[in-house]
Amino acid sequence: MSAAVATPSAPVLARPAFGSTLAGTGKLLRFMLRRDRMRILWWTLGITFLYAGGLGEYLLLADDAQAREARSVLISSPAMISMSGPGYGLDNYQPGAAVANEFTLWIVLTLAVMSILQIVRHTRSEEESSRSELVRAGIVGRHAPSVAALLLVLIMNVVIALASGATLAAQDFDVTQSFAMTFATALGALVFGAVALVAAQAYEHGRGAIGISLAVLGAAFLLRALGDIQEKHGSALSWLSPIAWVQQTRVFVDLRWWPLGLCVAAVVLLILLAAFLGSRRDFASGLVAVRKGRADARPTLTGPLSLAWVQQRGALIWTGLGLGVMWLGSGTIIREVPNMLEAVESNPMYAALLGSGEDMVRTFLGIFGLYIGAGAAAFAIAMTLRVKGEEEAGLTELALAARVSRGRWLGSSLAIALLGTVLVQVSGALALWLGAASTGYDEIGFREYLELGLVYLPALAVVVGLAAALYAWLPKATGIAWVLFGYIFLVGMFADLFDLPDWARGISPFWWVGSPMVEGVEASHMWGLAGVAVVLLVLAFIGFRRRDVPSA
Repeated sequence: MSAAVATPSAPVLARPAFGSTLAGTGKLLRFMLRRDRMRILWWTLGITFLYAGGLGEYLLLADDAQAREARSVLISSPAMISMSGPGYGLDNYQPGAAVANEFTLWIVLTLAVMSILQIVRHTRSEEESSRSELVRAGIVGRHAPSVAALLLVLIMNVVIALASGATLAAQDFDVTQSFAMTFATALGALVFGAVALVAAQAYEHGRGAIGISLAVLGAAFLLRALGDIQEKHGSALSWLSPIAWVQQTRVFVDLRWWPLGLCVAAVVLLILLAAFLGSRRDFASGLVAVRKGRADARPTLTGPLSLAWVQQRGALIWTGLGLGVMWLGSGTIIREVPNMLEAVESNPMYAALLGSGEDMVRTFLGIFGLYIGAGAAAFAIAMTLRVKGEEEAGLTELALAARVSRGRWLGSSLAIALLGTVLVQVSGALALWLGAASTGYDEIGFREYLELGLVYLPALAVVVGLAAALYAWLPKATGIAWVLFGYIFLVGMFADLFDLPDWARGISPFWWVGSPMVEGVEASHMWGLAGVAVVLLVLAFIGFRRRDVPSA
């Protein structure tokens, strides 16, 4: 009697449908929206407030022909073209054209940075932390995280565009033109978000993806500046920059939509490229080979201080260079300021903001000093809170398991953060001086620019101390440091406009610096700020020694 032996057949592997690579996109998007709901709120409020706070100045131009003419002359100078844009409608400079010419570039840059950080945060950084591996263990397609992150950034840009457009329209600006401007800036920013999506496939670490994306943004800024200077209303070189595509819509002057088609095409091509690269790389790795490290640590890498320097030096170099170039360009404008101020001195708003006579130029420089200090403050917060990222990644536990005390580990990171902040602040002030000196303007000397840089250091130390104390005592509340950063800018620029009381202004450490270029600095205020900074830093060390690592 024989029995038939069944031969097992080879399993049939069905080719996954295209849709399966996007499985779980909706759930991931809802999770990202919930996770970032406060980020969306603060970004929306911040950008909207920038519009609302700055519009009053432009509305005053409607009834002041002399001020409009002076402003158009300033905007048509090569220095301002490089710092704002090609300039449209200068023959009859109206408030709408002024807003478009002077706001568009900086709103695009701000939204682009937001888009880059958000894309990398939800893609490459998630893979780097191994959280994506847990997510991918479920029913989640290969491209779902990237698509969800891109949709999140799209939603954020649309929400900001709607809120900003409504703010413009509420101030009697043309409704169509208002929303055209805000949606054009959002679309331009989305191009750089798509660039970050490609970079997230190419680089293994989030820092590399952010770095190359910001480098592309900087190159776009430079190409636009060089191209716009070469020829009125932009040359062929300008059209290599997505920023120029947004500005070429000529909002509030001669609205045209077709340049935005270039933005749409760029976004689509970059998404396809990111999908192509994402399909051909291993999970948690990049396409760009990681440089091999040394077998042994360098002799100089002997402790937490040198480690903190290695971790922060890249950010310091690129931040210093990026901000330095911007302040250098800003310095070239100073020579043109006296001519502009002579024409607008009779304007009550300018008089309230800048004073009168010779003090107007010095007050104008004081505003630049505030900008430089704000840039240094942002760097200070970011570098100080790196310790939180180290703790969340589990690296702090490893470091403290060695013969390193808590105080030494935290102190090393804070020392390098403080050193970097000083370098960013002082180099920014000196770059401003160099830009002014390059145009032959020497009414204000080197020493005064140096003092302008140094005078903000105690206030910046307070910012570092607050961020460190929050990390040590309330790690989940470190976002308060960024709220303080926004409040510093609010008080510095709009305290008089909103008639804030002294107690409200005093919350900002920068307010205690006063007007260093006009009134000088009170030594008691500097010592007071230094004392507050010391107290906050001492509290940070006490709190870090008392709490668990990692925090619950």
